[in-house]
Amino acid sequence: MELAIQTSELSRSFDSFRAVDKVDLRVERGTFYGFLGPNGAGKSTTIKMLTGLLAPSSGRIRVLDLDPLDHAQSLAMKARIGVVPEDLALFDNLTAREHLTFLGRMHSMDKQVLRKRIDELLPLLDLEKDEQKLTLEYSHGMKKKLALAGALLHDPDLLFLDEPFEGVDAVASRTIRQILASFVERGSTVFLTSHVLEIVERLCTHVGIIKGGRLVEQTALAELGSGGSLEQRFLEVVGADAVAGAQLSWLGEAKA
Repeated sequence: MELAIQTSELSRSFDSFRAVDKVDLRVERGTFYGFLGPNGAGKSTTIKMLTGLLAPSSGRIRVLDLDPLDHAQSLAMKARIGVVPEDLALFDNLTAREHLTFLGRMHSMDKQVLRKRIDELLPLLDLEKDEQKLTLEYSHGMKKKLALAGALLHDPDLLFLDEPFEGVDAVASRTIRQILASFVERGSTVFLTSHVLEIVERLCTHVGIIKGGRLVEQTALAELGSGGSLEQRFLEVVGADAVAGAQLSWLGEAKA
């Protein structure tokens, strides 16, 4: 079993707050892994450590059998991954084509290959008609699509997606799902965070659930069994039953 991602007691603290606490991830190559958890559970912090954007406080990481904490290996790893981060990290004063061209040159892509891929990505993600706009003029959904185009451009072996469907319309969401399914079918790996459990259940082969910085569940979706949905299992694991009956007092009263 080849692993795309492997961590051992991965932890990150911010002063006295432990955002990620001894997480042991095992993500097999060629899988679609959904990384789930409530707001503030440590998902984005984990992705930042896995992609080399944030150093862990302790623990070990291997991504595509490379160490993000080693400078030379980190550069080799970053050449083989694509990332749609939480804050998107786009260049506001470039057009979509200029942005993608810059990214392609950073990856030393052949000019003809780069042009061909941009010519395919822009219309596929419905960005072609706004090609002359600067990125700062884009809606949040358009920025998400451009960030995904940039992550896919160099054909990475591993794709990290932090809430890629947030703010994206239904048509674009379907297109993105089809792209990601094709990406995994050819042997690449996706590591996805999303609060939309229906999308995770439809796309992912494996899931991990993090709560309070700790990994509390890690399994193949097929092993959840026929006893309930992913949503039911997620709510059980994160302890949502404790607030299941909560409601606003005035909503229990009849309108005058």
